[in-house]
Order: sequence, then C-alpha cells, then structure tokens
Amino acid sequence: MKKADLAEIVREKTGCTKATALETVGALFQSLVADTAAGNSTTLVGFGSLKAVKKPARKGRNPKTGEQIKIPAKKVVVFKAGKQFKEAVNKKRRKK
Repeated sequence: MKKADLAEIVREKTGCTKATALETVGALFQSLVADTAAGNSTTLVGFGSLKAVKKPARKGRNPKTGEQIKIPAKKVVVFKAGKQFKEAVNKKRRKK
C-alpha cells in the first residue's frame, strides 16, 4: 500500500477532498518520524508502537573481500505490533 492509497481510503471514509486526505496522511507520517527521531516512543493503540533503539558499533566482514570492517553505532527504528494487529494477521480461516 502506498501513501496515495492510504489517502484514498481516508478520503472515502471521511468524505473529505483528496488534497485534504493526502495532507492528513502526510502530517501523520511527519509527526511519527519527528517524534521517533526525537527519541520518543510512539504508541498507536490496537496497531503498534515505534521506537528508536541504539545499536552498538560492531565488527563485520566484507563479503566480497573477506576483509574485516568496523560497522559504526547507529539508531534503528523498531516496530512492535499491537495485540489486535497480531490477532488480525494470525486469524485462522474457518473451513466451510
């Protein structure tokens, strides 16, 4: 699903204009990115949570040359699905 597809769903459900729906979805994404980049954990009840986690520096290996390299420390975004999201994904189909 693309951002435009999500905006189209918002437009259909709310009856707003396409431009307004696209702005709304864009604002939501910008808020999530800004909040996570600031080091905050963002929780959307029923969906999941986003959190920036520090990964320490480590040694790695260049697969082409076999040379050892140093991989610098960095932050990565971790998504943890909420209970309702997990249940919806793992919902078993009933046999007819």
